[in-house]
Amino acid sequence: RHNLKYFDKMRCLRKRSAVSFLGILVVCLLFMNLYIEDGYVLEGDKQLIRETATHQLNPERYAHSFKDLSNFSGSINISYRYLAGTPLPRKRYLTIGLSSVKRKKGNYLLETIKSIFEQSSYEELKEIAVVVQLADFDSAWCEGMVQDISQKFAHHIIAGRLIVIHVPEDYYPVLDGLKRNYNDPEDRVKFRSKQNVDYAFLLNFCANLSDYYVMLEDDVRCSKNFLTAVKKVVTSREGSYWVTLEFSKLGYIGKLYHSHDLPRLAHFLLMFYQEMPCDWLLIHFRGLLAQKEVIRFKPSLFQHMGYYSSYKGAENKLKDDDFEEESFDIPDNPPANLHTNMNVFENYEASKAYSSIDEYFWGKAPSTGDFYGIVFEKPIKISKIKVVTGTEDRQNDILHHGALEVGEKIVGSKKGRQCTTYLRLGEFKNGNFEITDVEHKVLFDINCMRILVTKSQKEWLIIRSISVWTSQTPNQ
Repeated sequence: RHNLKYFDKMRCLRKRSAVSFLGILVVCLLFMNLYIEDGYVLEGDKQLIRETATHQLNPERYAHSFKDLSNFSGSINISYRYLAGTPLPRKRYLTIGLSSVKRKKGNYLLETIKSIFEQSSYEELKEIAVVVQLADFDSAWCEGMVQDISQKFAHHIIAGRLIVIHVPEDYYPVLDGLKRNYNDPEDRVKFRSKQNVDYAFLLNFCANLSDYYVMLEDDVRCSKNFLTAVKKVVTSREGSYWVTLEFSKLGYIGKLYHSHDLPRLAHFLLMFYQEMPCDWLLIHFRGLLAQKEVIRFKPSLFQHMGYYSSYKGAENKLKDDDFEEESFDIPDNPPANLHTNMNVFENYEASKAYSSIDEYFWGKAPSTGDFYGIVFEKPIKISKIKVVTGTEDRQNDILHHGALEVGEKIVGSKKGRQCTTYLRLGEFKNGNFEITDVEHKVLFDINCMRILVTKSQKEWLIIRSISVWTSQTPNQ
């Protein structure tokens, strides 16, 4: 009996061992199968991606035009036709790119070019180049437009400020039978896909012409001295990272780029030309290069003026209500340290009121004696000051009782610097403050400026913008 029991136990152990072993073996085989299968899937995916990319962007008959697609920092090998003008003799500060096609109703291209040149001073004209791409396959229309442009803007062409180019149809990828994303009709998909390619070719051409590039549509009017405003904004962003600065809130009007990013953007538009409209792709491009937030400046420098769209001549009444046509007097806002003793709401910190970006400071109900302080890095002469509180949707979150003061003689450590004496320049009225000719009213070089709450209020306080214009820098 003992022997039988012993053998029974041994048989059970063998069975369990066999089951365990088989279980482990099955698991191992599964993992091996998954690994091998995953490898095949991975290689299959890579092949599919290659085939898809080849099908979409590199059809055999266009291979010559997309052979450099893998080199995102390099230009695309395209032969451009110069319809007017010649290669620029020297690099400029800003290139303005326009792409235009024949419209069923209306044509605004000549007015757009006219606005660019008329709204620029003689000194500004020396620093800009305008590149117009006639992107229609109708050669008769292109010839007619070149004649009109050459007649009206001959002196700008001769001066090397205006170039008109064209890319032959042979360089374009397949534009028929594309994916119909977003339930767009086939002709709409073809229109927006071709538009992406148009802009890619234009960006590729402009990559080495200047330090910066701004994208416009062909039905836009410009603000007075827009280049000076752009330069001032770019200077104010020195030391900070950005991919796109926006000077209009409409579509792809007024989008500013570093020229060294243009080859990558051109490749990007070509890779996804059939996926979505251009303005959506520009948002994705910005995000992929790690600029998550929109950096947009107000007032806008460019306004949409076309009444009829280039797509089927449909009505397009879009307007930028932040646009100001007259001299765009952007503030200098010299470098400064900002601080407040108010209770700040969430991340609406003090620095946001002193920025030219569309953001603001927001503090909880301030009390008498609370302040918002600005300590300039260097003593300055100020010509004009403007402070705006509240917003359109929070019109009661203004400074109901306050004053603006300027000071001299800084004391304290770097973090706790402040002025010993202040001079009051005036009181806030309806939440706003503005004063001019400050340099004639203040006899000392200004080290500090502060907004002082003179009476407690139950409403919260939004300081929407603080703008400071300087005159000559004082001698140090």
